[in-house]
Amino acid sequence: MMVSSASAVTITYETDGPGTGFNGTSNLSLLNTSGMAATLQFLPNVLSVSGVPSNINYGDFTLACATCSTQAIGNGSTFAPFAFTIEVADQTNGATGNFVGSSTGGEVFSDVSSILVFWSPLQLGTGSSNASSGSFGETSFRIVSFTSIVAPNSGTPTGQSTVNGLVNSADVPEPATLGLVGGVLVGLGLWRRRVQSAR
Repeated sequence: MMVSSASAVTITYETDGPGTGFNGTSNLSLLNTSGMAATLQFLPNVLSVSGVPSNINYGDFTLACATCSTQAIGNGSTFAPFAFTIEVADQTNGATGNFVGSSTGGEVFSDVSSILVFWSPLQLGTGSSNASSGSFGETSFRIVSFTSIVAPNSGTPTGQSTVNGLVNSADVPEPATLGLVGGVLVGLGLWRRRVQSAR
């Protein structure tokens, strides 16, 4: 009974707070600096509910360049270096924390993108670890170390790159722990049976 209630832990979180945006602003859209007109937009998550442990999506970048040609033709677009902050608000525990992405920018063509976003820190929580307010309690949010921004004509949906991560909780035993506990219980049951049959 105790194991099934522990595995039913769910976490509600969102990434659309005022701290989410490009270059220290709440702006969710970035324009290119030279070449063909292009935009990089971020679509955050609003009140997502996830069981733990579980893979999660912090939001999606969409790269668009309607007039970019292929790299072979050479009409592309350039983005300057930028920073991007994802503010994670853990509604379940009443805590917030930030993943900050940095990118050197790069060139974009309809079929090629050289833009990478590297994230730090790689984990928020447990407790007040990397929290900007409150405490995550037993919950931790992890993020994949980098996000590769796909070309405007790549990906599914087209031009979209997902920011991937994981939410977990120390309230939920790891599968190895559950196996160990199960093995001990089976062993105790066999031992008890053996003792009773010896009487």
